[in-house]
Amino acid sequence: METSELIKKVRKIEIKTKGLSKHIFSGEYHSAFKGRGMSFSEVRNYQFGDDVRNIDWNVTARTGEPHIKIFEEERELTVMLLIDVSQSAYFGTVNDLKKNIITEICAVLSFSAIQNNDKVGVLFFSDKIEKFIPPKKGKQHILRIIRELLNFEPEKKGTDVGGALRYFNNVVKKRSICFILSDFMARGYEDPLRIAARRHDIVGVHLYDRREASLPNVGLIRAVDSETGRMGWIDASVPSVREAYADWFENNFDFFKTSFRKSGTDFVSIRTDESYVNALLKFFKKRTK
Repeated sequence: METSELIKKVRKIEIKTKGLSKHIFSGEYHSAFKGRGMSFSEVRNYQFGDDVRNIDWNVTARTGEPHIKIFEEERELTVMLLIDVSQSAYFGTVNDLKKNIITEICAVLSFSAIQNNDKVGVLFFSDKIEKFIPPKKGKQHILRIIRELLNFEPEKKGTDVGGALRYFNNVVKKRSICFILSDFMARGYEDPLRIAARRHDIVGVHLYDRREASLPNVGLIRAVDSETGRMGWIDASVPSVREAYADWFENNFDFFKTSFRKSGTDFVSIRTDESYVNALLKFFKKRTK
């Protein structure tokens, strides 16, 4: 991409996503994740309306009166974005490519993070670790991330979520909020996910196109597997073919949901022709309950 064109695109995304993060997401982000970066400060007498989950039962038993723990927020959190840059991210049939939606979501999360004085780092992965950008603060760092998202050309085409998580576990030692943005059309990441969840706050962001979930009845379709490059013909007029296609997507999606639930981590699923703004807001509000 030409430098002038890249600058224009970066600026366009900055204007859109910075506005979203400032006016919509910053408060929701702060509420959703502040509890993951709290340190114990002191205790005081329980007051009506206090969260009963914060009761200090040892002090309560000793004094005979209910006391709660007071926490103070750690000044700084680390946010890591693990971004799938495999060829399947370039799929899109309705409104936009998954890659473009991922770029905007990453920008929104990044601007929300720096408004909360958090660091942001990025790991690009395909079926190898493509690039690691260490966590830093500041607007210029976020703009660099957006430039990379727009202009990055991966060396490989496949997807290895497990490999990305293993690398992340080895490199990022400090507890962090980790968003994994992918279509999760892969297996073999259950163990690395479970290990990562012991130390970090993991959130899976599942992006998919509606045509990946169901095949329309349009007769013969020439299809290319974006990650292997293989070409073939699919007869979409045959009901059993459409059913097998839908089952393949559902099996992958069920594996994704089951893996994240078993590891005790959160996830959100976003379709490319639906509003990621609404999906993220709903997800953030759910976390604050």
